[in-house]
Amino acid sequence: MNAQTNHNREARNILVQNDRGGYTVPTEGLYPYQWNWDSAIAALGFATFDLKRAWQELETLFSGQWDDGMVPHIIFHKPDPSYFPGLDVWQGTGPVASTGITQPPVAATMARLIFEQDKAAGKDMITALFPKMLAWHRWFLKWRVDANNAICVTHPWESGRDNAPEWDAILTTMKAEGVGEYTRRDTGHVDASMRPTKFDYDRYIWLVQQGAALKWDQQKLLEQNPFRMADPTTTFLLLRAHKDLLSMGTELGLDISGIEAEIETLTAGAESLWNQALGSYDARNGHTGDFAGCMSNASFLCWFAGLENADQLAKLQTGFANTNFPVASHPTTSQHYDSCRYWRGPTWAFMNMLIGIGLADQGHADLAERLRLATADLIRSQGFAEYYDSTTGAAAGGQSFTWTAATWLAWANPNERRD
Repeated sequence: MNAQTNHNREARNILVQNDRGGYTVPTEGLYPYQWNWDSAIAALGFATFDLKRAWQELETLFSGQWDDGMVPHIIFHKPDPSYFPGLDVWQGTGPVASTGITQPPVAATMARLIFEQDKAAGKDMITALFPKMLAWHRWFLKWRVDANNAICVTHPWESGRDNAPEWDAILTTMKAEGVGEYTRRDTGHVDASMRPTKFDYDRYIWLVQQGAALKWDQQKLLEQNPFRMADPTTTFLLLRAHKDLLSMGTELGLDISGIEAEIETLTAGAESLWNQALGSYDARNGHTGDFAGCMSNASFLCWFAGLENADQLAKLQTGFANTNFPVASHPTTSQHYDSCRYWRGPTWAFMNMLIGIGLADQGHADLAERLRLATADLIRSQGFAEYYDSTTGAAAGGQSFTWTAATWLAWANPNERRD
């Protein structure tokens, strides 16, 4: 058995070991529930060796969908007192115990990638999931657009990039008064230097308390929530996902009315995130219209959404030159760069996959392959970590991580199914 086969087997074992019966946890201990975009990436990994299980992952994810179309960012299928904040803090109102916010909508894109592997087997699944995915996408279009039709997040956790520097300015406007005492559980599993600070965490909890007090009423949140940021991750991924939904719906003869017009709206919103002064796509304050002034790895998801931009491509090439472990989640030259602190510098394998797929789709095959090889080398040398220090390449965060294993199986190692 060669080393490559060992990595393939280890990746599959991680998915199986993190399987909790119809859904997958990101990793044992640190994240004991079903996380939204982690789960969609997990489905793609399962599809490399068990298509039925891949579809089950998506089915279970949508079992938590709320009546208004929202799909929660965490679904608490089974109680686990080791995690904070749990259901008692969130007080979500969906059909399954859950949080009250969502996460970047990558599920429809993963569903299309799985569907294309066996269309006969996937036809019924797509037909069943299509109206649910469409309802979720339209929930974003109803409740999360800013004045320029970019998609906003209402909590840093909703972006999936919890402590990204893009949120620093708006978080400093919040006092988090009355948040009370609490015990973090994440720093019991992972070194605190790799996690968000207490300043940030106080405001995360305060925002949850505010949402729960409003019973997650979207109209009231729209009027009262101080955190509202147009987010490149969510905007680009929703645009891509809506295009994938249109493609699948057209092929299967489903009701696609209105989707093309919505794609035009989302495209305009995505383009509006271009910050000319920064020379990059950027997050924007949904209340003031001010750009955050921060480039991130989310900026490089523009190609995944189908948007070409020569200046952004030049920024990516500069980033490649500045680190042996691309793509850094924040530029290594920035004063806010922190090489191993979560979303303030580390490299994330699954984000590299999304960037790489987008680059290949837009004709940048050489850069896509360079990124794939760099990511594969990192996983081979450091294992299936949650993320990696972008200066040293060292593993960081949780270990035996589901979406890193899925990324290896589905993209980083394209020879997987030939072993």
